[in-house]
Amino acid sequence: MASADLRAELDCSICLQTYTDPVMLRCGHNFCRVCIDCVLDTQDESGVYSCPGCREEFQERPALMRNLALRNIMENLLVTEHKETETGILCTYCVDSPVPAVKSCLHCEASLCEKHLRVHSKSSEHVLSDPDTSLENRKCSVHKKILEYYCTEDSACICVSCSLAGEHQGHRVEMLDEASEKKKKKLQHVLRKLTAKRQKTEERVQNLEERWRKAQEKASGEAERVTALFTDLRRRLDDLEKRVLSEISRQEMEESLSFSSRIQKLEIKKDELSGRMRHIEEICNMTDPLTVLQEPDTGDLCDPEEEGGDEDINRCLHDVDDLDVAVISDTFHTLCDIITDIRRGIYVEGPGDILLDVNTAANNVLISDDLKTATCTQYNQNRPERAERFQNYQVMSSRGFTSGRHYWDVESSGPGGWRVGMCYPSIHRRGDQSYIGDNNKSWILRRYNNQYSVIHDGKEIRLPDKISSDRVRICLDYEAGQLSFYELCDPIRHLHTFTATFTEPLHAALSVWSGSIKISGGSRNWVKPS
Repeated sequence: MASADLRAELDCSICLQTYTDPVMLRCGHNFCRVCIDCVLDTQDESGVYSCPGCREEFQERPALMRNLALRNIMENLLVTEHKETETGILCTYCVDSPVPAVKSCLHCEASLCEKHLRVHSKSSEHVLSDPDTSLENRKCSVHKKILEYYCTEDSACICVSCSLAGEHQGHRVEMLDEASEKKKKKLQHVLRKLTAKRQKTEERVQNLEERWRKAQEKASGEAERVTALFTDLRRRLDDLEKRVLSEISRQEMEESLSFSSRIQKLEIKKDELSGRMRHIEEICNMTDPLTVLQEPDTGDLCDPEEEGGDEDINRCLHDVDDLDVAVISDTFHTLCDIITDIRRGIYVEGPGDILLDVNTAANNVLISDDLKTATCTQYNQNRPERAERFQNYQVMSSRGFTSGRHYWDVESSGPGGWRVGMCYPSIHRRGDQSYIGDNNKSWILRRYNNQYSVIHDGKEIRLPDKISSDRVRICLDYEAGQLSFYELCDPIRHLHTFTATFTEPLHAALSVWSGSIKISGGSRNWVKPS
């Protein structure tokens, strides 16, 4: 009765069948995912959602939560019922009413209940086993005897006659139990290996999921940063526009006042000239010579002082033709500075983009799961042979740079020697010319016996100053043709700059002879130190 009640609890109230992928609403009622989805789909048109069980209403389409506990209970109960049904073997001799069998006799090829087992023959040839419906499969098809041995040479289960006089005569045989235990041990060993591989695979999945999560967070952060940057840019552009327009208005007002004043002066001058002209015309119209000659001398109407006044007015008129653009010019310089800051903030890429390419790593270089650390190892990694794989101690990044300004930092551990820098993808991968720095396709900083030098095309330049930090920055300005090395101390110290005309993509390159080298982080807004 209790089992039946429990079985009834596993039925969905919508389809009245056993739950399939049970999910739960906030009210606590459970349904098959497909069933409740169909109900909610029909409620989409009305926009009113409710639970089919308790009729509780929801303002929005409710989220479906998987009921893992109910699913586990359901699966365990169904598996148990399935096993009981599958192994429900009945007694061969109870013909009136079916009775479950407790044993099967391999000799009689019959299944026995408790009652018939008590009267069954106790002879040794009557071998009892757990109830089994395929008893004929446990006997030799040739001799019709019970399979008791295992032939290790033919990997076959055989009877005693097969081992003594049959086709397996003279072969090495084992008891079935013994052979079964040996096989179980082998399978357990395989199982342990598979378990370890699965665990490692799960760890890699978790690592990739974590990196995916960080990439999403990074993208979200970058989106927020760019949004804030352009919001600030629009604000600053609006402020600049207001400043320029205000300055133009101010200059227009000043010039308007200047024009008004000068026009007024010219009007007065015009009136004075008109008065003189009328007076001269009156003299010219006189008929009495004595009166004409007695008038004051008016031959020179414009004295030098007055002429100078005219020149001043003319000069002012000429100067007024040009607007004072000093403030406007300064404003546009400010705008250029803003654009430069934006370019530095957006287009300069940091070390998050540098990942080591395992396909190029030599077999004596161990690469970490996050593809950020290269470690020298004495154990051969047995990686597949590839044309792009280095012969010894080296690895390069998967990504190359063909433009822009970029940087990446490295941190070494251990006192051993190493080389760090950048190279073309066309660099040789075998022979002496494959070592970075020893060819014209790579530029590197080297540490050897605690001495530091820079090398390109086999030409070495020793650095005079001692480097105390284990961290180095490599900065690339592709268009400018510059590759620079800096010691990450306080303050940062310039070590050397290579100048070249780059013709191929540049990849980060590492060569580690002992210890390890790790690509570490840094500021994304790299500005070249002065």
